[in-house]
Amino acid sequence: MPLVIVSKLIGAGRGLAAALVRRASVVALDWDTRQKSRFEALDSAGRRLAVFLPRGRIVRGGDVLVGEDGSLIRVEALAQPILVVTAPKSADATSASLALAKAAYHLGNRHVPLEVRADRLVLEPDHVLAELLGRMGLDVATGNGSFEPEAGAYDSAPQSHAHAHSPDHAHDHDHGHDHDHDHAHGHDQAHGHDRSHD
Repeated sequence: MPLVIVSKLIGAGRGLAAALVRRASVVALDWDTRQKSRFEALDSAGRRLAVFLPRGRIVRGGDVLVGEDGSLIRVEALAQPILVVTAPKSADATSASLALAKAAYHLGNRHVPLEVRADRLVLEPDHVLAELLGRMGLDVATGNGSFEPEAGAYDSAPQSHAHAHSPDHAHDHDHGHDHDHDHAHGHDQAHGHDRSHD
């Protein structure tokens, strides 16, 4: 089985001809793998990929990996179990937005990787967080789909990144504080959550 070394990533395939991207092999990766800077995977051509990216670089659906042999590999975000959080259907638009904003605030305090959409929040399954969100009056449903959390402190890439599901919505967040310090959040300690990457 051929081995392809990959050490370069082109965010969202920017600058590449669409025809080149369409002809590229595909590798489907879940969020757990895409947040690592070093991993192995198989592409659709049956080649083994050994990926070595700068530490902290997150791979997104729609990105293109470049092999040392010059080959292109298009990344797809693999569907995985997710929790989808929405405001109650009875809530008006203002109340719904406020409820989701409050939920995002509380989840952010726990450093939970979170995908933020206009009408919902998406996170990885966690029964403790599901109960918390339910107590806040939100609807929490289990599902299966791609997971593309906000970049924030989790992505060291200098440029903004357009999510594959929303090409016109670029994310470029600067939280203005250093996340390298230790946090002693009760939720993470009590429930054994390890949010370290790599």
